[in-house]
Amino acid sequence: MAENRKKGATVEVAQEDGFVQRNLKKIAWCVGVIIVLLVACLLGKNYFEKQGRKAAEALFPCEQLFQQGNYEKALNGDGQDVLGLLEVAKKYSHTKSGNLAKLYAGLAYAQTGKYDEAEKYLSDFDAKGDEMISPAAIAALGNVYAHNGKTDKAIEMLKKAAKKADNAVESPIFLVQAAELLESQGKNDEALKLYEQVKDNYRGSQIGQDIDKYIERVKK
Repeated sequence: MAENRKKGATVEVAQEDGFVQRNLKKIAWCVGVIIVLLVACLLGKNYFEKQGRKAAEALFPCEQLFQQGNYEKALNGDGQDVLGLLEVAKKYSHTKSGNLAKLYAGLAYAQTGKYDEAEKYLSDFDAKGDEMISPAAIAALGNVYAHNGKTDKAIEMLKKAAKKADNAVESPIFLVQAAELLESQGKNDEALKLYEQVKDNYRGSQIGQDIDKYIERVKK
């Protein structure tokens, strides 16, 4: 009996060894793939972090020029130290700073009256993930749509921006802008609803304090 158990155990060990030998190449291949993926992830992370730092450094002087009102130079750079918003947006498109460069570029074009270009860059800007900036960016696109004669889209964007902002500083401004566009279309009833929304929800805001004038005007 003991001898039989010993033989059985030997067979089991042999079977296990055979299994390992048969599948050794598969196991080694799987381990190799995992290592390659881990290395690729690490390299990719380092690459994107490095690109993010470069993009932020390139964007900084452009932001300064934008704030100074030097929109042309902010957009196109100086051919030396300043890369320019357009090039930052193109070269570092997959970074946060590259995305932000699109917003700045759109605003700069709007400031210089180039609304088609402004629409392009503001539309390309990804407003997701930044609750502070996105309402103003959406509203800026709405205003550009209005300049380009796309009134319905402008109203939609401004209402969306007001909802997303949900504060007494931005929301009443965006709602009034949308309401005035509705007035321009002769849609006074819809405009009145937005004015009343400002009165009900943002009465204490600066624009809310004068909202009765808008309501009286649209009722006439």
